[in-house]
Amino acid sequence: MVSEKEKMLAGELYDPSDAELVEGRQRARRLARRFNTTAVTEANERESLLRELFGTVGSSPHVEPPFRCDYGSNIHVGDGFYANFDCVILDVCRVEMGDDCWLGPGVHIYTATHPLDAETRVEGPEYGKPVTMGDNVWVGGRAVINPGVEIGDDAVVASGAVVTADVPDAVVVGGNPATVVRELDGDGESDD
Repeated sequence: MVSEKEKMLAGELYDPSDAELVEGRQRARRLARRFNTTAVTEANERESLLRELFGTVGSSPHVEPPFRCDYGSNIHVGDGFYANFDCVILDVCRVEMGDDCWLGPGVHIYTATHPLDAETRVEGPEYGKPVTMGDNVWVGGRAVINPGVEIGDDAVVASGAVVTADVPDAVVVGGNPATVVRELDGDGESDD
């Protein structure tokens, strides 16, 4: 028999009240609470807690508290990961970020979603879609990354953008819904 956790990770409808999933969320909240109460001078403790909370962590991670997530174990970050204050990652599915991925203050990343059919939705099942970001991605403050989005290498997401569709390599996207506002050359400058 397939567990609710296996359904969740596969992007199928699942029951979020399942005991294993409830415990996973409680574990994440305990670790996040400990992380969020660390002092600015406790860099080693912060990194240790991130390594315990996240699925995988590259070298030199830095997250400014407060930080919130659903499970943590579905978050995978490369080398040089940075998240500014008030980052929220709803990781019911895998969230994968490459090397040197930077998140501005208040960035929200969502893999969690709900059925559109109201009758099914009020019964309580949920599902998710993974989010992937390449290397050297910069996401500006208060941007929202929606379920199922892939962001290419060297892309920039403008502050306040709501990303609802995939983002190609080496572009700047902005707006709601986010659209390409410029292409970047190898030096991060506009091609226009």
